[in-house]
Amino acid sequence: MPEIKFTKEEKERLIPKIKMYLNDELDLEVGNFDAEFLLDFFSEEIGSYFYNQGIQDSLAMLDARMEDVKESIYVLEKAVKL
Repeated sequence: MPEIKFTKEEKERLIPKIKMYLNDELDLEVGNFDAEFLLDFFSEEIGSYFYNQGIQDSLAMLDARMEDVKESIYVLEKAVKL
């Protein structure tokens, strides 16, 4: 599995959210470095779980779509006269 990496722009959007969450929920003020470190830690330690769930969700959606395609193909089937 590829390593989960965030772009600079993604980190710029995520770090303030982490800081706000820690401040609002835990009354803990952290700087950008600490918030980025926490983001990196979570992406390395639990990112795979989110990634794998996304894969499973995609496969489930693909399975549902394939069932629709199969049904559409069966509709095209012609009756056979004996």
